[in-house]
Amino acid sequence: MHPHSPETSIKIHASIVQAGDMAEAAAAAAGSGGAGGSSPLPGKPVMVVGIDDSDHSYYALEWTLNHFFSPGQPQQYRLVVLTAKPPASSVIGIAGVGSAELLPTVEADLKRTAARVMEKAKMLCAEVAQVTDARYESMEGDARAVICEAVDRHHAEILVIGCHGYGKWKRAVLGSVSDYCTHHAHCSVMVVKRPKHKH
Repeated sequence: MHPHSPETSIKIHASIVQAGDMAEAAAAAAGSGGAGGSSPLPGKPVMVVGIDDSDHSYYALEWTLNHFFSPGQPQQYRLVVLTAKPPASSVIGIAGVGSAELLPTVEADLKRTAARVMEKAKMLCAEVAQVTDARYESMEGDARAVICEAVDRHHAEILVIGCHGYGKWKRAVLGSVSDYCTHHAHCSVMVVKRPKHKH
């Protein structure tokens, strides 16, 4: 991210969260308003958490629950947990002999993965923070577009996403969802980085 670019200074506030930076990041995100308009839920701004089937994403959700939705504390945000299911054709490609026959199998597997992600999210919300009124959404499409569209649709004040820790080469080839969202989401963006375990 380029801290001096006009887009960054006007549209977003991004925080990289690691162990030891938690309180500062929470205060920074809570104190910076989103640019997506007022929340459709009166008196309660919306926080969107984008996740996938990875330990990095589940860590980001659990971190968010521990720091913004602690049991016994007033819930200041309405939580929306979102996952993106890529189209089967984008996974295997529509070209090539025999690829069409694989589409139903790949589609079924992607649906099972999305369902597993949502079940894991519901379990974490119930066990970690006892959140009872969260909204869970599984949308088809590229994760970057799906997350940014959800931010606009919910008029979210904060977006939370995990960081997979890709190197420069992988980010260039695969594209970084967190990098894209910090530049294009119309709200404050918090990128939660899972601490590295020292051996």
